[in-house]
Amino acid sequence: MVRQYILHYSREGDSVLDPFGGSGVTAVEAFLENRTGIQNDINPLANFIAKGVAGLSRGDLDDYKRALHLVRERCEAVLDRIATASQAELTEIQERHKLPPNIDLPSNSDVRRYHDLFSARQLTSLAVLKDAVDEIESKPARQGMLLAWSATLAKLNKTFLSAEGRAESRGGSSIFSIYRYKVAKSPVELPAWQTFEERALNVLSAKIEIDKQLDMKRKTTGWSGRFEAHSYDIPDLTQRYSAKIDYIFTDPPYGGHISYLDLSTLWNCWLGTMPRRSVREAELIVGGELNLSEQTYISRLRQSVEACLKMLKRRRWLSIVFQHWNIAYFEAILASAADSGAELRAAVSQVGDPIWSMHKKKGSESVLAGELILTFMKTGRPNKFRRLNGFDVERAVDEVLSSTPGDKIYGEYLFNKIVIAAWQKGAIELLNISRTEFIGLIQRNGWHYDEKNHFWVRHRQAATLFTSAL
Repeated sequence: MVRQYILHYSREGDSVLDPFGGSGVTAVEAFLENRTGIQNDINPLANFIAKGVAGLSRGDLDDYKRALHLVRERCEAVLDRIATASQAELTEIQERHKLPPNIDLPSNSDVRRYHDLFSARQLTSLAVLKDAVDEIESKPARQGMLLAWSATLAKLNKTFLSAEGRAESRGGSSIFSIYRYKVAKSPVELPAWQTFEERALNVLSAKIEIDKQLDMKRKTTGWSGRFEAHSYDIPDLTQRYSAKIDYIFTDPPYGGHISYLDLSTLWNCWLGTMPRRSVREAELIVGGELNLSEQTYISRLRQSVEACLKMLKRRRWLSIVFQHWNIAYFEAILASAADSGAELRAAVSQVGDPIWSMHKKKGSESVLAGELILTFMKTGRPNKFRRLNGFDVERAVDEVLSSTPGDKIYGEYLFNKIVIAAWQKGAIELLNISRTEFIGLIQRNGWHYDEKNHFWVRHRQAATLFTSAL
């Protein structure tokens, strides 16, 4: 989906920026499509991943294969021994390898110190693997294997939750589902070498795919893609790229008490990239270890949209991916864009695949799992909307539901339609509705929620009875 937006709203040779780059999808896709992909994120882990993926375009595949062979020769037998070693033997092995600092974890963690996230075998195995990877001579191959090691780290720790009814290795860390360091009741200890080798082979496969794409480019249109990675706070980024960017596609943090820097400690600690306090204070979140306020989040969200438009060239495009129940967040985006001289040209709901969302599974109809992509064109002319005295939410919901051609609708799609309708009528400030009230409006229109498929279904019987009553 990101690639399609990049192809539609930019041209080859353009500069494409994501100021909240995350794992680098926007910048890497732009890079692979002959643009200058510009990754920016204050989280060191985000830039580590983005640079690691983009870096797979460098080096020879044989170097990567030799690197994996080297790590296998140095580690496989040692890791097998660690699997059955006594505590004394583990201590002896640890003394020959570099362990990460045993720092304090965020206060909402199940354990207090970093080393407590691992069993002795996991900690020792990861240290052995990391030291072997660090000794790889080829820089591109070393970076590729380090990417595989970081993916291994996500599985060899006590927060890893094995998926019920599936192979032990099929699962994920609690970090990605409940957004804190929750230790599993019965931690799973996956085999270290096999876990790393699977991740390394995935890296090799990605390397092969990227090489194929670039080879095809060279044989057809030519290859001229560039990749940059930065860790600027938004004001500093604005100074560097003022009126220089052709397209921005970004997915800013959604607030919601998800502290990305806190959750990245698992990786940043061992990689030696723990952020300074000044960086943590600049994080665009609500809550976190520094307990940043919602008002601070809204203010920074507005400033970030304004900054994006300052960096954008005139008559070029900005796409923002967002979803939240809090109307004030939407107003911050829409109003700051209008005030900064941008017109909303498209609002597209991405719904229909809530499988990834643990909260959607638990909260059903009360959780928004989809996303709304708002696309603006920079005109340079501030647009002040007139304010209306009222907005009939019930009528707006009824109009959308009655005009729905089929018998199903996603709650996220409906909610997004109402938000945009209120904005276009200058009444978004008046759109004050709770989740419970919103759900009630849908139900009163003769729809019920399908728990299995996560969408709303028109209740045909209710519709028939209503028609008969008339």
